Amino acid sequence: MGTFEENLEDFVNSRFGIFVHYGLYSIIGRGEWILNKEQIPVGEYKQLADRFTADQFDAEDLVNLVKRSGARYLTFTTMHHDGFALYDSEINPFNTVNTACGRDLVEETVEACRRHGIRVHLYHSLNHWTASPDGVDALEDETAHKEFVDNTHARVEELVKKFNPIDCLWYDGSWPFNSVGWKSEKMNEMVRQIQPHILINGRNNLPGDFATPEQHLSPPSPWRPWEACITHNRSWGYHRGDHQFKPTFQVIDMLTQVACNNGNLLFNIGPDGKGRIPEPTRRTLEEVGDWLEINDEAFRDMEPFGFNYYKRFDMRGDFMHNGRFTTSGNILYLHLHKWPGPGFSLGGLEQKAKSCRVLGCDTEIEFSQKGRRLTFSGLPEAPPQRYGAVLALECHAPPSIYQLGGLRVPHVDHPRYNPLKRGMTLEDVAPESNSSKKKETAQ
Repeated sequence: MGTFEENLEDFVNSRFGIFVHYGLYSIIGRGEWILNKEQIPVGEYKQLADRFTADQFDAEDLVNLVKRSGARYLTFTTMHHDGFALYDSEINPFNTVNTACGRDLVEETVEACRRHGIRVHLYHSLNHWTASPDGVDALEDETAHKEFVDNTHARVEELVKKFNPIDCLWYDGSWPFNSVGWKSEKMNEMVRQIQPHILINGRNNLPGDFATPEQHLSPPSPWRPWEACITHNRSWGYHRGDHQFKPTFQVIDMLTQVACNNGNLLFNIGPDGKGRIPEPTRRTLEEVGDWLEINDEAFRDMEPFGFNYYKRFDMRGDFMHNGRFTTSGNILYLHLHKWPGPGFSLGGLEQKAKSCRVLGCDTEIEFSQKGRRLTFSGLPEAPPQRYGAVLALECHAPPSIYQLGGLRVPHVDHPRYNPLKRGMTLEDVAPESNSSKKKETAQ
C-alpha cells in the first residue's frame, strides 16, 4: 500500500468502480430503506436473520465480474442503516456470522479483491436504526447522544483495524447530526492514525477527500476528485419489482461523461436475498468490459474537458452531436456513440491535427483541415463496434474546441451558448461546468 497521495492518484485514474448494496433487506426485495419506509418492528425485522443464508453469494464470482467489467475498485456495504453487519463484529452482534449465513462476507470479499488486484472501498453507515440508543434517542437526550456517537466511533475503529489495509472508507447515513454532532474530525483522525494512506469520503459532513454526487453526473466546481454514484436500475438494494435497468450504451455514455470531467462512475448493483447478481446487471457489466478492453485508452488518465454555456473561462471542451470528447496530452478522443457514417466534420478545433486512428485496430483515418474545421473521410458505413467506436486524434498541442451559438466567433465580448439573463454580465457568471451543481444526498 502506497502513500495517501499515490492512493488518491490511483483513485482519480480508476474511472470505474462497482457499488454493492446487500443485506437483510435483500430478502424482502423492496429496497434497502424498507425497515424505515414500512415501519417494520425491529424485533420482526431481526427475525429475517434466521432466513439470511447468502448461500449463493460468491465473493470470487463477484470480484471476477468487477474485473471483467473493467472496473478498478469495489465499494462494498459492510453495514447499512439497518445496523446489520456483513462481517464478524465483537461490538455489533447483529451480523452475518450470528445468522443462518454463519460467514464473514466482508472478509471473503476483501480477500477476493486482494487476490485479483481490485481496490477495496468499504461502505459503512454512521446511522444505526436498530441500535439502543438510536439516532432519535440521541437527538432527545444528551447522555444517549454521547453513547450513540461513541458506539459509532467504536464500530468505525473496529472496521478499519479488522480490514487493514483498505483503500477507502466510505461513510453514509449522517442523519441526524452535523460534523460537530458526529465528532467527525476526531473520527477521521482516528481512522488516519490506523491507516494513514486511506481515502475518506465526505459523508460524515466534512469535505472529505472526494465528492460523491448521487444519481447525477455533475462534477464539483471548482474541480476536485469525485465519483458519481449511479444505480443500474432505480434502486440501491434489491427490489423485486424494479426492472428498469439502464442499457449498456447508456452506461458507456455515462462513463464517457465522467471521464470528460476527470471523475469516476460508481455503478451500483443489488444482489437478491440469496446473493445472486441480477442477470441484466451481469450481462451489462460484461458488455461494458468488452467495450473498455478495446477503448480503455480513452478513459484513463484523462484531463477535464468540460465547458460552460455562458463563458469560456479556462475550459477547453464542447459538446458533440455524435457523442462525447475526452482528452489526454495532445490526443483528443472522439467517442462516436452515434455513428456518423462514412464522413463527418468537426468544427472549432483550435490546434492543427497530426494523425487519426480508430481504437482497437490499426486503421488510419483520412482527414483534411481548413482553419478550425476538420473533415474526416473513409470511415465505414456501419460502426466497427456494437456501440460505435472511438477516434484518437493526435494534435500538435493539447486540444481545445471553441464554438458558440453563432457560426463565427464575434470580435466582441459575448455569451457562449446561453444568452445572459436580464441584468447579468459576463463577470457575474460562475465557472460551473456543463451540468449544474446538485446537492449530494445520503442513500
